Amino acid sequence: MKKNLLFLLLASGVISASAQSYKTPYYTRSLANDGIKNVIVNTSGGSIMVTGAGQQQPHIDVFVVGNNNQDLSKEEIKKRLEEDYVLDIDIQNGQLKAIAKNRKNNINWRRSLSIGFKVYVNAQTSTNLNTSGGTISIENLNGTQNFETSGGSLSITNVTGNIKGETSGGSISVSNSRNNIDLETSGGGITANNCSGRIKLETSGGSLDLANLKGNVNAETSGGSIRGNNVDGELITSTSGGSINLNAISGSVNASTSGGSVHVQMVKLGRYVKLETSAGHIDLNVPRQAAMNVSLHGDRVNLDVAGNFQGSKDKEDVVGKVNGGGTTVEVHGDGGVTVSSK
Repeated sequence: MKKNLLFLLLASGVISASAQSYKTPYYTRSLANDGIKNVIVNTSGGSIMVTGAGQQQPHIDVFVVGNNNQDLSKEEIKKRLEEDYVLDIDIQNGQLKAIAKNRKNNINWRRSLSIGFKVYVNAQTSTNLNTSGGTISIENLNGTQNFETSGGSLSITNVTGNIKGETSGGSISVSNSRNNIDLETSGGGITANNCSGRIKLETSGGSLDLANLKGNVNAETSGGSIRGNNVDGELITSTSGGSINLNAISGSVNASTSGGSVHVQMVKLGRYVKLETSAGHIDLNVPRQAAMNVSLHGDRVNLDVAGNFQGSKDKEDVVGKVNGGGTTVEVHGDGGVTVSSK
């Protein structure tokens, strides 16, 4: 069954308020009887939020505000929509499609509108979201989530499934989420907390904050520092312009920077530890009695661990086995290297 709602034909009675803001919906439509399993939203100038399994009944809210948050009357909003925009909601076979786009290519910016959506659905819902000028927020969802914005931040909370998001101009926050996570920004920092699975994070212009992660983590930045705490599994991380500080790490680590120092504190060693910097000191702390095959190189190398060592040592290079050998530990630091145990 298909249900199509064209906003331009709506009677004035469905409009909620005369002065619109992102606190007051321009239009609200119940989705309680539509069995929505897939949400597609595309808007040229507003924010998008999709949330599942909440206290509210399934519904969609549409928000319309003027450029620079102009205080517009109901009549003025309706006039601008009719003249300059196409707004459409289409519901068919469990799929919700909400579209807001410019009718013209050369809309006067003084008359432009920001059109945003908030969608409340059941938890078992997939999304495909796109906005060129706002933030995207998803929470409490299970399924496949694809989303992209050219001018806002991304927020992901309590989401399970295949998660792929991208922004060209904002920060990213992901928490309490799991399975496959792939997030990228060209202009902001990334914060990831309490997530598990296969996690890929990339930013070209911000720092990385990683906490309470489990699984295969690949995190990269071209312009910021990296901080990590309580990461369990395999962590591959790099930066071209900052320091790296990792604490309470269990498993395997590959961390490198071209512009800062490196500090890594291991709780449990995995298959390997590889650390490298071109412009700083490296400090690696390992558990007592750790069994390692070490290859350490720097301006000054200091190996201070419990147990026996077999191999060669000099000021700049230490190569050999600690406690009979085990985890591969390779460290290269132009500013010096220290490997110690608790």
